[in-house]
Amino acid sequence: MTIDQGGSGMGGGLVPGIYPPPHAMRPTLVGERWAVVAGHPKVARVAAEIFQAGGNAVDAGVAAGLASNVVQVDMANFGGIAPILVHPARSERCLSVAGIGRWSRSVTLDEMVRRYGGSLPLGGAPSIVPGAPAGWIASLAEFGTMSLGQVAAPAIELARDGFLVDDGLATSLRLMSKRFAQWSSTSQIYRPRGTDLAVGDRLRQPALADLLSHLVGAESQSAGSRSERLRAAHDAFYSGSVAERLTTWVTDNGGYLVEEDLCGFEADIDPASSLSVGPWTFFSTPSWTQGPVALEILGIFGRTGGSLHELVESITVAFNDREDHLAAPDRLETPYEQFLEENYLQRCADSIGEQALAGRPGPLGVGDVRMSTTAVVTMDADGCAFASSPSDTLDGSPIIPELGIICSPRGVQSRLQPHHPNSLAPGARPSVTPAAVISMSGKDVWGLACPGGDVIVQAIAQVAWNVLHEGMDPQEAVEAPRIASFNAPSAFHPHPSADRLVFVEKRIGVDDCDELRRRGHAVSMWPDFEFDAGSVQTIMLKHNSDDDPYLLTGADPRRSAYGLVD
Repeated sequence: MTIDQGGSGMGGGLVPGIYPPPHAMRPTLVGERWAVVAGHPKVARVAAEIFQAGGNAVDAGVAAGLASNVVQVDMANFGGIAPILVHPARSERCLSVAGIGRWSRSVTLDEMVRRYGGSLPLGGAPSIVPGAPAGWIASLAEFGTMSLGQVAAPAIELARDGFLVDDGLATSLRLMSKRFAQWSSTSQIYRPRGTDLAVGDRLRQPALADLLSHLVGAESQSAGSRSERLRAAHDAFYSGSVAERLTTWVTDNGGYLVEEDLCGFEADIDPASSLSVGPWTFFSTPSWTQGPVALEILGIFGRTGGSLHELVESITVAFNDREDHLAAPDRLETPYEQFLEENYLQRCADSIGEQALAGRPGPLGVGDVRMSTTAVVTMDADGCAFASSPSDTLDGSPIIPELGIICSPRGVQSRLQPHHPNSLAPGARPSVTPAAVISMSGKDVWGLACPGGDVIVQAIAQVAWNVLHEGMDPQEAVEAPRIASFNAPSAFHPHPSADRLVFVEKRIGVDDCDELRRRGHAVSMWPDFEFDAGSVQTIMLKHNSDDDPYLLTGADPRRSAYGLVD
Protein backbone atom coordinates (compact mmCIF):
# COMPACT_ATOMS: atom_id res chain seq x y z
CA MET A 1 0.00 0.00 0.00
CA THR A 2 1.30 3.48 -0.85
CA ILE A 3 0.63 6.43 1.43
CA ASP A 4 0.26 9.75 -0.31
CA GLN A 5 3.07 11.85 1.17
CA GLY A 6 2.17 14.82 -0.98
CA GLY A 7 -1.02 15.52 0.90
CA SER A 8 -3.78 17.26 -0.94
CA GLY A 9 -5.18 19.04 2.12
CA MET A 10 -8.44 18.42 3.90
CA GLY A 11 -7.04 15.18 5.32
CA GLY A 12 -6.30 13.79 1.90
CA GLY A 13 -2.92 12.43 2.91
CA LEU A 14 -1.41 10.86 6.01
CA VAL A 15 1.84 12.55 6.94
CA PRO A 16 3.08 11.14 10.25
CA GLY A 17 5.38 13.38 12.25
CA ILE A 18 4.20 16.73 10.88
CA TYR A 19 2.34 17.61 14.07
CA PRO A 20 4.32 17.07 17.27
CA PRO A 21 2.89 14.91 20.06
CA PRO A 22 1.22 16.74 22.96
CA HIS A 23 3.50 18.22 25.60
CA ALA A 24 1.19 17.04 28.34
CA MET A 25 -1.96 15.04 28.99
CA ARG A 26 -3.97 18.23 29.35
CA PRO A 27 -3.61 21.44 27.36
CA THR A 28 -2.14 24.61 28.82
CA LEU A 29 -5.19 26.87 28.63
CA VAL A 30 -4.66 30.42 27.35
CA GLY A 31 -6.90 33.15 28.73
CA GLU A 32 -7.33 36.81 27.91
CA ARG A 33 -9.43 38.20 30.79
CA TRP A 34 -9.20 35.77 33.71
CA ALA A 35 -8.21 32.26 34.74
CA VAL A 36 -8.93 29.86 37.58
CA VAL A 37 -7.43 26.53 38.54
CA ALA A 38 -9.20 24.83 41.44
CA GLY A 39 -9.26 21.42 43.07
CA HIS A 40 -12.56 20.40 41.49
CA PRO A 41 -14.44 21.30 38.26
CA LYS A 42 -17.49 22.56 40.17
CA VAL A 43 -15.27 24.84 42.25
CA ALA A 44 -13.60 26.21 39.12
CA ARG A 45 -17.04 26.85 37.61
CA VAL A 46 -18.07 28.88 40.67
CA ALA A 47 -15.01 31.12 40.26
CA ALA A 48 -15.83 31.52 36.57
CA GLU A 49 -19.38 32.63 37.42
CA ILE A 50 -18.04 35.32 39.76
CA PHE A 51 -15.55 36.54 37.15
CA GLN A 52 -18.36 36.70 34.57
CA ALA A 53 -20.47 38.70 37.02
CA GLY A 54 -17.73 41.35 37.19
CA GLY A 55 -15.76 40.21 40.23
CA ASN A 56 -12.01 40.44 40.50
CA ALA A 57 -9.63 37.55 41.25
CA VAL A 58 -10.16 37.85 45.02
CA ASP A 59 -13.95 37.79 44.70
CA ALA A 60 -13.62 34.71 42.49
CA GLY A 61 -11.03 33.11 44.78
CA VAL A 62 -13.15 33.54 47.92
CA ALA A 63 -16.22 32.20 46.12
CA ALA A 64 -14.17 29.19 44.99
CA GLY A 65 -12.81 28.70 48.50
CA LEU A 66 -16.31 28.69 49.96
CA ALA A 67 -17.45 26.27 47.26
CA SER A 68 -14.52 24.00 48.05
CA ASN A 69 -15.78 23.89 51.66
CA VAL A 70 -18.96 22.32 50.24
CA VAL A 71 -17.91 20.32 47.18
CA GLN A 72 -14.55 19.20 48.56
CA VAL A 73 -15.60 18.80 52.17
CA ASP A 74 -13.36 15.72 52.23
CA MET A 75 -10.39 18.05 51.64
CA ALA A 76 -11.33 21.44 53.14
CA ASN A 77 -13.87 22.50 55.74
CA PHE A 78 -15.46 25.86 56.50
CA GLY A 79 -14.53 25.21 60.12
CA GLY A 80 -10.93 24.54 59.10
CA ILE A 81 -8.08 26.68 57.78
CA ALA A 82 -7.47 28.86 54.73
CA PRO A 83 -3.95 30.27 54.30
CA ILE A 84 -4.28 32.97 51.65
CA LEU A 85 -1.89 35.03 49.54
CA VAL A 86 -3.01 38.04 47.48
CA HIS A 87 -1.27 40.17 44.85
CA PRO A 88 -3.33 43.35 44.32
CA ALA A 89 -3.67 44.49 40.71
CA ARG A 90 -0.79 46.55 39.31
CA SER A 91 1.07 46.30 42.59
CA GLU A 92 4.57 45.28 43.63
CA ARG A 93 3.31 43.83 46.92
CA CYS A 94 2.03 40.46 48.05
CA LEU A 95 0.04 40.22 51.25
CA SER A 96 -0.88 37.21 53.34
CA VAL A 97 -4.19 36.60 55.10
CA ALA A 98 -3.85 34.33 58.13
CA GLY A 99 -6.92 32.15 57.86
CA ILE A 100 -5.27 29.93 60.48
CA GLY A 101 -6.75 29.62 63.96
CA ARG A 102 -5.06 29.81 67.35
CA TRP A 103 -4.97 27.57 70.40
CA SER A 104 -7.28 28.59 73.20
CA ARG A 105 -5.87 30.94 75.78
CA SER A 106 -7.23 28.48 78.35
CA VAL A 107 -4.90 25.60 77.40
CA THR A 108 -1.33 24.99 78.49
CA LEU A 109 1.16 22.43 77.30
CA ASP A 110 1.42 20.91 80.78
CA GLU A 111 -2.34 20.54 81.02
CA MET A 112 -2.63 18.91 77.58
CA VAL A 113 0.18 16.46 78.34
CA ARG A 114 -1.29 15.68 81.76
CA ARG A 115 -4.76 15.03 80.34
CA TYR A 116 -3.69 12.85 77.40
CA GLY A 117 -0.30 11.50 78.40
CA GLY A 118 1.58 12.98 75.47
CA SER A 119 -0.90 12.08 72.73
CA LEU A 120 -3.41 14.23 70.81
CA PRO A 121 -6.49 12.07 70.23
CA LEU A 122 -8.77 13.25 67.45
CA GLY A 123 -11.93 15.00 68.56
CA GLY A 124 -11.87 18.05 70.78
CA ALA A 125 -8.26 17.79 71.97
CA PRO A 126 -6.44 19.27 68.92
CA SER A 127 -9.18 21.80 68.16
CA ILE A 128 -8.15 25.40 67.55
CA VAL A 129 -10.21 28.42 66.57
CA PRO A 130 -11.57 27.94 63.01
CA GLY A 131 -9.56 30.27 60.78
CA ALA A 132 -11.17 29.84 57.38
CA PRO A 133 -14.29 32.02 57.92
CA ALA A 134 -12.17 34.98 59.06
CA GLY A 135 -9.72 34.39 56.21
CA TRP A 136 -12.39 34.40 53.50
CA ILE A 137 -14.15 37.47 54.93
CA ALA A 138 -10.96 39.47 55.56
CA SER A 139 -9.72 38.80 52.02
CA LEU A 140 -13.03 39.93 50.60
CA ALA A 141 -13.12 43.05 52.76
CA GLU A 142 -9.55 44.14 52.04
CA PHE A 143 -9.07 43.12 48.40
CA GLY A 144 -12.44 42.19 46.89
CA THR A 145 -15.31 44.20 45.45
CA MET A 146 -18.38 42.04 46.08
CA SER A 147 -20.49 41.22 49.11
CA LEU A 148 -20.32 37.97 51.04
CA GLY A 149 -23.86 37.30 49.88
CA GLN A 150 -22.77 37.44 46.24
CA VAL A 151 -19.71 35.23 46.57
CA ALA A 152 -21.32 32.75 49.00
CA ALA A 153 -24.51 32.23 46.96
CA PRO A 154 -23.10 29.35 44.85
CA ALA A 155 -21.77 27.54 47.94
CA ILE A 156 -25.10 27.92 49.76
CA GLU A 157 -26.96 26.53 46.76
CA LEU A 158 -24.58 23.58 46.47
CA ALA A 159 -24.94 22.83 50.18
CA ARG A 160 -28.73 23.20 50.39
CA ASP A 161 -29.84 21.70 47.06
CA GLY A 162 -26.96 19.24 46.96
CA PHE A 163 -24.82 18.05 44.09
CA LEU A 164 -24.08 14.71 42.47
CA VAL A 165 -21.11 12.82 43.87
CA ASP A 166 -18.34 11.95 41.42
CA ASP A 167 -15.86 9.08 41.61
CA GLY A 168 -13.15 11.13 43.33
CA LEU A 169 -15.41 12.24 46.18
CA ALA A 170 -17.04 8.83 46.49
CA THR A 171 -13.62 7.19 46.81
CA SER A 172 -12.38 9.77 49.29
CA LEU A 173 -15.46 9.49 51.51
CA ARG A 174 -15.24 5.70 51.44
CA LEU A 175 -11.61 5.79 52.59
CA MET A 176 -12.26 8.44 55.23
CA SER A 177 -15.32 6.64 56.55
CA LYS A 178 -13.02 4.07 58.13
CA ARG A 179 -12.34 6.80 60.68
CA PHE A 180 -15.43 9.00 60.70
CA ALA A 181 -17.84 6.03 60.88
CA GLN A 182 -17.32 6.26 64.67
CA TRP A 183 -18.85 9.76 64.64
CA SER A 184 -22.62 9.60 64.15
CA SER A 185 -22.92 13.31 63.38
CA THR A 186 -20.56 12.89 60.40
CA SER A 187 -21.97 9.56 59.24
CA GLN A 188 -25.52 10.92 59.16
CA ILE A 189 -24.49 13.37 56.45
CA TYR A 190 -21.82 11.51 54.52
CA ARG A 191 -23.17 7.95 54.93
CA PRO A 192 -26.86 8.91 55.04
CA ARG A 193 -28.26 5.39 54.53
CA GLY A 194 -25.59 3.68 56.56
CA THR A 195 -23.62 2.95 53.40
CA ASP A 196 -21.01 4.83 51.42
CA LEU A 197 -22.23 7.38 48.88
CA ALA A 198 -21.85 6.15 45.30
CA VAL A 199 -21.25 7.98 42.03
CA GLY A 200 -24.42 9.82 41.07
CA ASP A 201 -25.83 10.02 44.61
CA ARG A 202 -26.84 13.48 45.79
CA LEU A 203 -24.97 14.96 48.76
CA ARG A 204 -26.90 17.58 50.75
CA GLN A 205 -25.47 19.57 53.67
CA PRO A 206 -28.40 21.63 55.02
CA ALA A 207 -26.77 22.63 58.34
CA LEU A 208 -23.76 24.02 56.46
CA ALA A 209 -26.12 25.93 54.14
CA ASP A 210 -27.91 27.36 57.20
CA LEU A 211 -24.61 28.47 58.76
CA LEU A 212 -23.46 30.25 55.60
CA SER A 213 -26.90 31.82 55.22
CA HIS A 214 -26.70 33.02 58.84
CA LEU A 215 -23.50 34.93 58.06
CA VAL A 216 -24.94 36.37 54.85
CA GLY A 217 -28.07 37.41 56.78
CA ALA A 218 -25.96 39.28 59.32
CA GLU A 219 -24.25 41.11 56.47
CA SER A 220 -27.49 42.06 54.75
CA GLN A 221 -29.11 43.25 57.98
CA SER A 222 -26.23 45.62 58.76
CA ALA A 223 -26.86 49.25 57.79
CA GLY A 224 -23.19 50.20 57.71
CA SER A 225 -20.54 50.53 55.01
CA ARG A 226 -19.33 47.55 52.99
CA SER A 227 -16.54 46.88 55.48
CA GLU A 228 -18.96 47.20 58.41
CA ARG A 229 -21.38 44.77 56.77
CA LEU A 230 -18.58 42.25 56.29
CA ARG A 231 -17.54 42.79 59.90
CA ALA A 232 -21.10 41.90 60.90
CA ALA A 233 -20.75 38.63 58.98
CA HIS A 234 -17.44 37.95 60.76
CA ASP A 235 -19.02 38.65 64.14
CA ALA A 236 -21.94 36.36 63.34
CA PHE A 237 -19.49 33.46 63.31
CA TYR A 238 -17.09 34.49 66.06
CA SER A 239 -19.65 35.61 68.64
CA GLY A 240 -23.19 34.80 69.64
CA SER A 241 -24.85 31.44 69.13
CA VAL A 242 -22.24 30.05 66.72
CA ALA A 243 -19.34 30.80 69.07
CA GLU A 244 -21.29 29.41 72.01
CA ARG A 245 -21.99 26.16 70.18
CA LEU A 246 -18.37 25.81 69.04
CA THR A 247 -16.94 26.27 72.50
CA THR A 248 -19.46 23.95 74.10
CA TRP A 249 -18.75 21.21 71.61
CA VAL A 250 -14.96 21.47 71.97
CA THR A 251 -14.99 21.43 75.76
CA ASP A 252 -17.56 18.64 75.88
CA ASN A 253 -15.27 16.58 73.66
CA GLY A 254 -12.10 16.97 75.66
CA GLY A 255 -10.64 20.13 74.17
CA TYR A 256 -10.04 23.71 75.21
CA LEU A 257 -11.92 26.69 73.79
CA VAL A 258 -13.63 29.68 75.39
CA GLU A 259 -15.78 32.34 73.75
CA GLU A 260 -13.09 34.99 74.31
CA ASP A 261 -10.82 33.00 71.96
CA LEU A 262 -13.35 33.46 69.18
CA CYS A 263 -14.51 37.02 69.72
CA GLY A 264 -10.90 38.21 69.76
CA PHE A 265 -9.82 36.31 66.66
CA GLU A 266 -8.70 38.08 63.48
CA ALA A 267 -7.20 36.85 60.21
CA ASP A 268 -4.11 39.06 60.28
CA ILE A 269 -3.03 40.68 57.01
CA ASP A 270 0.74 41.07 56.68
CA PRO A 271 3.51 41.35 54.06
CA ALA A 272 4.55 38.00 52.63
CA SER A 273 7.95 36.33 52.94
CA SER A 274 10.08 36.70 49.78
CA LEU A 275 13.04 35.31 47.83
CA SER A 276 14.56 36.43 44.51
CA VAL A 277 15.29 33.77 41.89
CA GLY A 278 16.75 35.32 38.74
CA PRO A 279 14.27 37.92 37.47
CA TRP A 280 11.46 36.52 39.62
CA THR A 281 10.63 37.51 43.20
CA PHE A 282 8.80 34.71 44.99
CA PHE A 283 6.45 35.48 47.87
CA SER A 284 4.95 32.92 50.23
CA THR A 285 2.52 32.83 53.10
CA PRO A 286 4.56 33.57 56.28
CA SER A 287 5.81 31.08 58.82
CA TRP A 288 2.39 30.29 60.25
CA THR A 289 2.54 28.08 57.16
CA GLN A 290 5.52 26.31 55.67
CA GLY A 291 5.59 28.66 52.70
CA PRO A 292 9.08 29.97 53.59
CA VAL A 293 10.35 26.37 53.47
CA ALA A 294 9.26 26.15 49.82
CA LEU A 295 11.31 29.27 49.11
CA GLU A 296 14.30 27.84 50.97
CA ILE A 297 14.18 24.58 48.99
CA LEU A 298 14.05 26.53 45.75
CA GLY A 299 16.85 28.84 46.86
CA ILE A 300 19.19 26.00 47.85
CA PHE A 301 18.44 23.76 44.88
CA GLY A 302 18.91 26.67 42.46
CA ARG A 303 22.51 26.96 43.66
CA THR A 304 23.35 23.31 42.93
CA GLY A 305 23.93 21.37 39.76
CA GLY A 306 20.29 20.33 39.60
CA SER A 307 20.61 16.56 40.14
CA LEU A 308 17.93 14.49 41.87
CA HIS A 309 20.33 13.81 44.73
CA GLU A 310 20.85 17.55 45.19
CA LEU A 311 17.08 18.11 45.11
CA VAL A 312 16.55 15.56 47.87
CA GLU A 313 19.37 17.05 49.92
CA SER A 314 18.03 20.58 49.43
CA ILE A 315 14.71 19.39 50.83
CA THR A 316 16.45 17.70 53.77
CA VAL A 317 18.48 20.81 54.66
CA ALA A 318 15.38 23.03 54.46
CA PHE A 319 13.32 20.56 56.50
CA ASN A 320 16.03 20.44 59.15
CA ASP A 321 15.72 24.22 59.43
CA ARG A 322 11.96 23.76 59.62
CA GLU A 323 12.43 21.34 62.50
CA ASP A 324 14.88 23.56 64.37
CA HIS A 325 13.41 27.02 63.80
CA LEU A 326 10.00 27.28 62.10
CA ALA A 327 7.15 28.77 64.10
CA ALA A 328 4.48 31.42 63.61
CA PRO A 329 6.07 34.88 63.16
CA ASP A 330 5.19 36.10 66.65
CA ARG A 331 7.03 33.11 68.17
CA LEU A 332 10.15 33.01 66.00
CA GLU A 333 13.40 33.27 67.92
CA THR A 334 15.33 33.70 64.67
CA PRO A 335 13.69 35.68 61.82
CA TYR A 336 13.07 33.19 59.05
CA GLU A 337 14.32 35.71 56.49
CA GLN A 338 17.78 34.73 57.71
CA PHE A 339 17.33 31.34 56.05
CA LEU A 340 16.42 33.00 52.73
CA GLU A 341 19.51 35.22 52.52
CA GLU A 342 21.82 34.62 49.58
CA ASN A 343 24.93 33.82 51.62
CA TYR A 344 23.07 31.33 53.79
CA LEU A 345 21.49 29.57 50.81
CA GLN A 346 24.87 29.32 49.10
CA ARG A 347 26.44 27.81 52.23
CA CYS A 348 23.65 25.25 52.36
CA ALA A 349 24.15 24.37 48.70
CA ASP A 350 27.90 24.08 49.20
CA SER A 351 27.37 21.75 52.17
CA ILE A 352 25.62 19.10 50.06
CA GLY A 353 27.93 16.12 49.76
CA GLU A 354 28.10 12.95 47.70
CA GLN A 355 26.11 10.89 50.21
CA ALA A 356 22.63 11.36 51.68
CA LEU A 357 22.34 13.15 55.00
CA ALA A 358 21.08 10.93 57.81
CA GLY A 359 17.55 11.63 58.95
CA ARG A 360 16.58 13.28 62.21
CA PRO A 361 15.45 10.94 65.01
CA GLY A 362 11.77 10.63 65.76
CA PRO A 363 9.03 8.00 66.04
CA LEU A 364 9.41 5.43 63.28
CA GLY A 365 6.75 4.55 60.74
CA VAL A 366 3.80 6.69 59.72
CA GLY A 367 1.56 8.87 61.79
CA ASP A 368 -2.07 8.15 62.64
CA VAL A 369 -3.28 11.50 61.30
CA ARG A 370 -4.04 11.79 57.58
CA MET A 371 -5.39 15.19 56.66
CA SER A 372 -5.60 16.45 53.13
CA THR A 373 -6.06 19.81 51.48
CA THR A 374 -7.20 21.38 48.24
CA ALA A 375 -6.04 24.49 46.37
CA VAL A 376 -7.46 27.49 44.55
CA VAL A 377 -5.59 29.92 42.29
CA THR A 378 -7.35 32.77 40.48
CA MET A 379 -5.97 35.64 38.42
CA ASP A 380 -7.24 38.38 36.14
CA ALA A 381 -5.59 40.30 33.34
CA ASP A 382 -4.97 43.28 35.65
CA GLY A 383 -2.56 41.09 37.62
CA CYS A 384 -4.79 40.66 40.65
CA ALA A 385 -3.93 37.19 41.95
CA PHE A 386 -5.29 34.98 44.72
CA ALA A 387 -3.75 31.70 45.92
CA SER A 388 -4.93 29.53 48.78
CA SER A 389 -4.69 25.97 50.11
CA PRO A 390 -7.87 25.49 52.18
CA SER A 391 -7.78 22.45 54.44
CA ASP A 392 -9.03 20.25 57.32
CA THR A 393 -10.85 17.05 56.56
CA LEU A 394 -13.76 14.97 57.76
CA ASP A 395 -11.55 12.28 59.29
CA GLY A 396 -9.85 14.85 61.54
CA SER A 397 -12.81 15.83 63.73
CA PRO A 398 -16.56 15.12 64.03
CA ILE A 399 -19.17 17.35 62.45
CA ILE A 400 -20.85 19.68 64.94
CA PRO A 401 -24.50 18.85 64.10
CA GLU A 402 -26.07 22.31 64.53
CA LEU A 403 -23.35 23.99 62.46
CA GLY A 404 -22.54 21.41 59.76
CA ILE A 405 -18.79 21.95 60.17
CA ILE A 406 -15.85 20.53 62.07
CA CYS A 407 -13.75 22.58 64.47
CA SER A 408 -10.25 22.83 63.03
CA PRO A 409 -8.03 20.01 64.37
CA ARG A 410 -4.84 21.72 63.18
CA GLY A 411 -3.44 21.51 66.68
CA VAL A 412 -1.98 18.21 65.45
CA GLN A 413 0.75 20.30 63.81
CA SER A 414 1.90 21.75 67.12
CA ARG A 415 4.55 19.97 69.17
CA LEU A 416 4.14 18.66 72.69
CA GLN A 417 7.81 19.27 73.49
CA PRO A 418 8.24 22.49 75.50
CA HIS A 419 11.47 23.62 73.83
CA HIS A 420 10.33 23.04 70.24
CA PRO A 421 9.77 26.32 68.35
CA ASN A 422 6.33 25.14 67.20
CA SER A 423 5.20 23.88 70.60
CA LEU A 424 1.66 24.19 71.88
CA ALA A 425 1.14 27.42 73.83
CA PRO A 426 -1.86 29.50 74.95
CA GLY A 427 -3.14 31.62 72.05
CA ALA A 428 -0.40 30.40 69.67
CA ARG A 429 -0.89 29.70 65.97
CA PRO A 430 0.47 26.33 64.86
CA SER A 431 2.78 26.46 61.86
CA VAL A 432 0.78 24.41 59.33
CA THR A 433 1.75 22.61 56.12
CA PRO A 434 -0.70 24.22 53.64
CA ALA A 435 0.91 27.19 51.91
CA ALA A 436 0.66 29.39 48.83
CA VAL A 437 3.20 31.13 46.61
CA ILE A 438 2.95 34.11 44.23
CA SER A 439 5.86 35.37 42.12
CA MET A 440 6.44 38.53 40.10
CA SER A 441 8.81 39.52 37.33
CA GLY A 442 8.11 42.99 35.96
CA LYS A 443 4.46 42.97 34.95
CA ASP A 444 4.30 39.16 34.89
CA VAL A 445 2.64 37.37 37.81
CA TRP A 446 2.66 33.68 38.76
CA GLY A 447 0.55 31.94 41.41
CA LEU A 448 0.95 28.42 42.84
CA ALA A 449 -0.87 26.41 45.51
CA CYS A 450 -0.97 22.72 46.35
CA PRO A 451 -2.40 20.08 48.71
CA GLY A 452 -0.34 17.23 50.13
CA GLY A 453 0.86 17.70 53.73
CA ASP A 454 4.65 17.51 54.00
CA VAL A 455 4.81 17.24 50.19
CA ILE A 456 3.19 20.65 49.56
CA VAL A 457 6.32 22.78 49.72
CA GLN A 458 8.38 20.11 47.94
CA ALA A 459 5.93 19.93 45.01
CA ILE A 460 5.66 23.72 44.66
CA ALA A 461 9.46 24.03 44.55
CA GLN A 462 9.74 21.31 41.90
CA VAL A 463 7.10 22.90 39.67
CA ALA A 464 8.82 26.29 39.97
CA TRP A 465 12.14 24.65 39.04
CA ASN A 466 10.54 22.95 36.03
CA VAL A 467 9.41 26.31 34.67
CA LEU A 468 12.49 28.36 35.56
CA HIS A 469 15.24 25.87 34.72
CA GLU A 470 13.69 23.25 32.45
CA GLY A 471 11.73 25.65 30.24
CA MET A 472 8.40 23.89 30.73
CA ASP A 473 5.05 25.58 30.33
CA PRO A 474 2.76 25.46 33.38
CA GLN A 475 0.86 22.31 32.38
CA GLU A 476 4.05 20.42 31.54
CA ALA A 477 5.56 21.56 34.82
CA VAL A 478 2.73 20.21 36.99
CA GLU A 479 2.60 16.91 35.09
CA ALA A 480 6.36 16.25 35.20
CA PRO A 481 7.43 13.28 37.38
CA ARG A 482 7.91 14.14 41.02
CA ILE A 483 9.81 12.96 44.09
CA ALA A 484 9.11 13.46 47.79
CA SER A 485 11.63 13.22 50.62
CA PHE A 486 10.72 12.07 54.13
CA ASN A 487 14.08 12.47 55.83
CA ALA A 488 12.85 14.64 58.69
CA PRO A 489 10.12 14.38 61.34
CA SER A 490 6.64 14.81 59.91
CA ALA A 491 4.74 18.02 60.60
CA PHE A 492 1.82 15.93 61.92
CA HIS A 493 1.50 14.43 65.40
CA PRO A 494 3.19 12.17 66.49
CA HIS A 495 5.79 13.51 64.01
CA PRO A 496 7.27 10.22 62.75
CA SER A 497 10.47 10.12 60.72
CA ALA A 498 11.89 7.72 58.14
CA ASP A 499 15.66 7.76 57.62
CA ARG A 500 16.62 8.89 54.08
CA LEU A 501 13.31 7.72 52.59
CA VAL A 502 12.53 9.08 49.10
CA PHE A 503 9.36 8.31 47.17
CA VAL A 504 9.85 8.44 43.40
CA GLU A 505 7.21 8.32 40.66
CA LYS A 506 7.94 5.55 38.16
CA ARG A 507 8.59 7.94 35.25
CA ILE A 508 11.77 9.12 36.97
CA GLY A 509 13.60 6.15 35.46
CA VAL A 510 15.62 3.17 36.66
CA ASP A 511 19.06 4.76 36.23
CA ASP A 512 18.15 7.81 38.27
CA CYS A 513 16.67 5.65 41.02
CA ASP A 514 19.82 3.50 41.09
CA GLU A 515 21.93 6.64 41.40
CA LEU A 516 19.87 7.78 44.38
CA ARG A 517 20.35 4.40 46.03
CA ARG A 518 24.09 4.53 45.37
CA ARG A 519 24.19 7.82 47.28
CA GLY A 520 22.48 6.27 50.28
CA HIS A 521 18.82 7.18 49.73
CA ALA A 522 16.14 4.61 50.59
CA VAL A 523 14.13 4.75 47.36
CA SER A 524 10.51 3.61 47.34
CA MET A 525 8.48 3.63 44.12
CA TRP A 526 5.24 5.48 43.66
CA PRO A 527 2.98 4.81 40.66
CA ASP A 528 2.85 7.53 38.03
CA PHE A 529 0.68 10.51 38.98
CA GLU A 530 0.51 9.43 42.63
CA PHE A 531 -2.24 11.14 44.63
CA ASP A 532 0.10 11.76 47.57
CA ALA A 533 2.67 13.51 45.36
CA GLY A 534 0.58 16.67 45.62
CA SER A 535 -1.54 18.49 43.07
CA VAL A 536 -0.06 21.83 42.08
CA GLN A 537 -2.48 24.40 40.70
CA THR A 538 -0.80 27.28 38.90
CA ILE A 539 -1.53 30.31 36.71
CA MET A 540 0.94 32.61 34.96
CA LEU A 541 0.17 36.10 33.66
CA LYS A 542 2.55 36.96 30.84
CA HIS A 543 2.70 39.56 28.04
CA ASN A 544 2.89 38.98 24.30
CA SER A 545 4.92 40.81 21.65
CA ASP A 546 2.32 43.60 21.62
CA ASP A 547 2.63 43.85 25.42
CA ASP A 548 -0.91 42.55 25.85
CA PRO A 549 -1.51 40.30 28.89
CA TYR A 550 -2.44 36.64 28.60
CA LEU A 551 -2.91 33.90 31.18
CA LEU A 552 -1.59 30.31 31.18
CA THR A 553 -2.86 27.52 33.44
CA GLY A 554 -1.54 24.29 34.87
CA ALA A 555 -4.01 21.83 36.46
CA ASP A 556 -2.33 18.83 38.09
CA PRO A 557 -3.95 15.52 36.99
CA ARG A 558 -2.90 13.73 40.18
CA ARG A 559 -6.19 14.90 41.68
CA SER A 560 -9.39 16.51 40.36
CA ALA A 561 -7.80 19.89 39.57
CA TYR A 562 -9.51 21.78 36.79
CA GLY A 563 -8.81 25.03 34.95
CA LEU A 564 -11.07 27.49 33.15
CA VAL A 565 -10.20 30.69 31.28
CA ASP A 566 -11.82 33.50 29.34
